Amino acid sequence: MPSLQAAKIRISPPSYTKIPESESEDLNVKAIAGSLLHWRVYFDQPAHVTVRLANSRGEEMPFKWQHAAFEYADKLAGSGLYSIKAFWKDSLIHQSDFYRLEAIPDLAPKIEPASKELYQYHLLKDEKTLKISARIADDFVVSQAFIVATVARGAGENVKFREVKFPLSVNFKSANFTKSIHLDELNFAPGDELYYYWAAIDNRRPEPNFSKSDTYFLVYKDTAQVEESQLATMAVNLVPEYFRSQRQIIIDTEKLIARRKKLAKQEFNSTSNEIGFDQKVLRLRYGQYLGEEFETSIGGGQHEEGDMVDAFTHHSDGSGEGAEQRIAEPVHDHGNEHKAGEAEDPLAALMEQYTHAHDDAETNTFYEQSTRSLLKMALEQMWQSELHLRMYEPEKALPFENKALEYLKTAQQKARAYVKKSGYDPPPIKEQEKRLTGEMKDLSQELSTEQIFKDQRMQQLASEMLGHLEPSKADKNRHSKMRQLAGLLSGRLIDSGPLHGGMQNWPVITSLQKLAGGRPLSAGENRELKAALYRYAGKSQQSGPAYSSDQKLEAAFRRRLR
Repeated sequence: MPSLQAAKIRISPPSYTKIPESESEDLNVKAIAGSLLHWRVYFDQPAHVTVRLANSRGEEMPFKWQHAAFEYADKLAGSGLYSIKAFWKDSLIHQSDFYRLEAIPDLAPKIEPASKELYQYHLLKDEKTLKISARIADDFVVSQAFIVATVARGAGENVKFREVKFPLSVNFKSANFTKSIHLDELNFAPGDELYYYWAAIDNRRPEPNFSKSDTYFLVYKDTAQVEESQLATMAVNLVPEYFRSQRQIIIDTEKLIARRKKLAKQEFNSTSNEIGFDQKVLRLRYGQYLGEEFETSIGGGQHEEGDMVDAFTHHSDGSGEGAEQRIAEPVHDHGNEHKAGEAEDPLAALMEQYTHAHDDAETNTFYEQSTRSLLKMALEQMWQSELHLRMYEPEKALPFENKALEYLKTAQQKARAYVKKSGYDPPPIKEQEKRLTGEMKDLSQELSTEQIFKDQRMQQLASEMLGHLEPSKADKNRHSKMRQLAGLLSGRLIDSGPLHGGMQNWPVITSLQKLAGGRPLSAGENRELKAALYRYAGKSQQSGPAYSSDQKLEAAFRRRLR
C-alpha cells in the first residue's frame, strides 16, 4: 500500500513586499495575504493515488500529478484550517492533522500628527504661516504622502471651495515630516475656513491601501462682524413684534388658552384678536410667495376685514341690514362684459396672452405644482385659524394652526436646496478602538437570536465533552459532538480573524480533530483541552468539593444522552 514520503510547501510573497520565497516541510502557513502557496506531496507508489486538500468546512480540492509529485497551488486570501487526504483505489490511506493558514494583512499606512487640537481659531495678529508635523510609516513602503488643504469662503448657499494638494515624499518606509503652509498664498482672509488632513498611499498591488488622518479646522475669526451674543445684549429690538412665525402663533395661542381663567373677558378677546392679526400678516406674507399680490386673493379670502365674521356665518332668517345688502347685490351682467370686451384694443388683447399677470398665482411663480398645492392648503388653514381667533375661539383655531405648520414644513422640505458643506471625505473609522464598543440594541433581532443560539450550543457541547474526554466514557455520539464543537470554533475563528483573538482556538480545534480521528492526546494537550472546555462551558476548573459537583454534572449529561 502506498505511503507518504514527504510533503513540502513553497511560499511566494507578493513581489511588492520584496520578501524572498521560502520552502519548508512545516505545513503550517503564516504569510502575507496574497502570497502564492505551492504544495508538493510525495508517495513511494503514486499509482492509483489521489490527493486532496480539505478545509475545515469539508470542501476539497484535488492535487495534480506533475514533476513526479502531487502539486497544488493557490493564493492565500484568508485565515483558516486545512488538512491533506490521500486515497488509493477509493480507500483512505492518509489523513494529516489540521494545519494552520494565517493570512497577515497588508496594513494601511499609519499617520500620527503631532497636533491633537482639531479645531483652532486664527486671529488677525497671528502669524501667517501654519506649521504642522506628523510621522508616517508603513509595514512595507509608502509610495506617496501628501497634505490636502481646502479653503472655504462665503456663507449660506454662496460658499466657494478651493482645494490644494501639497506633496511630501515618495517611496519611504518611515519618516517624520514638517510642513509650513503659507496662508497668504492661499488668500486666507477673515471669515474663511481652512480644512486640511494628512494622507498616504502604500505600494500594495493591485489596489493600494489609502490612509488619512483626522481633518483639522482653522477658522479665521472675522472681528468686523457682530456676533449673536453681542446682539443679545443690545437694548434694541431688531425684529418687529408683529413679524411672527406659524410656530410662534401656535405657542401664543396655547398660552392664551392656558390663561383663559386668569384673564378678564375683554383682555382675553383683545389678545385673541391680536393673535388673529398676526395670523393674517403671516398669511399675506406667504401669499406673496404664490404671486397673490392683493389681499382679497390671498388664502381664499374675498371679503373685507370688517366683514370677515359675516363671510363665515350663515344667516338663515335672511333678516338684517347685511342680508338685505347681499340680496340687493347685483349679479354680473355678462352682456355688459361682452360689450366692454369689444371696446378693448385688439393689440392689447393680443399682448395680454404673452405678458406677465401679477395677480395670477398660477403663472407668476416658479414653484412646482405639488409645492404650490401645499402652500395653498397652508393658507386655507391660516384663513380658518384667523376666523376662529377673531371670533375669540382659540381652542377651535389651534387645530388649523397646527395643520398649517405641517403643510409649511412639508413644502419647505420639498423645495429645499442642498449645498455640500466641504469637499473632503470623512476620516476612516479607527477599528482597533471602536471594535466591540457599540451597543447591540440597534441590531436586528434575527442576528441577536442566532448569536445567542450559537453561544448556548457551544456551551452545551463543551459541557457534554467534559464527560467524554476519557476513551472509557466514549459513546457512539462522541465523534459527532467533537466535530460539531470544532465546527463552531472554526467558524468563530474565521469570523474574528487572527488579529482579534482567533488564534487561541486553534490548539483546541486541533485536539478535537485528533480525538474525532481516533488518535490519542498527550498529557499536555489533554490538560489544555479540558481547561478550554471549562472556559467555553462557562465554568471554572477547581478541585475538591466543587470538582465533585462538576463530576455529578457530567454524569447527568451522560445519563441524558443514553
